[in-house]
Parts: sequence; C-alpha cells; structure tokens
Amino acid sequence: MKKNNLGTTLEEYLEEQLRDPEFKKIWEAGEADYQIARQMIKARIEKKMSQRELAKRAKTSQANISNLEGMNYNPSLAFLKRISGALGIKFQLSI
Repeated sequence: MKKNNLGTTLEEYLEEQLRDPEFKKIWEAGEADYQIARQMIKARIEKKMSQRELAKRAKTSQANISNLEGMNYNPSLAFLKRISGALGIKFQLSI
C-alpha cells in the first residue's frame, strides 16, 4: 500500500486507531452497514446494472439506492429483500 506524506499506510493508521476502545466501538458498529453496501454494489456491478435501473426494478428511487450504497440510509429488511430480489440474489442475514 502506498504511504502518505507522513510515512504511514492506511492499514498502519487504522491499526493504530483501533487501539482506542471508543474508536474501535464506532468502527465495529458500522461494519454491518459497510458489508451490506459493499455486497449490494458488487451484485449491481456484476449484473451490469445502473442505480437507476436497479431502482426501477425495485420500485424505489435512484436516490434511495445511492443512499443505501453510500451508507446514508437505514433500510428495513423488507427494502433489502426487495433490492436483493431486483438483483436476482438471495438476501441472507446471520447473527
């Protein structure tokens, strides 16, 4: 990984930050949102589908898809199932 002007990589910086219990708690709290967004983006790109096309198939707005992918949205399970269905993928949740 490329080092910044201060001589540290993102991985090194993150490793250092994760030593702070408060930072680590916040970081881990966002992991589920990140994984959902990452998987939805990956599936949409693999299907060669635009956000607009996905929104049309899922009967929602392109803004909602953008917010989901940008982790600016707290989606319901029903919404995630609808998006998954429009992508032709199975939605699974494990705890």
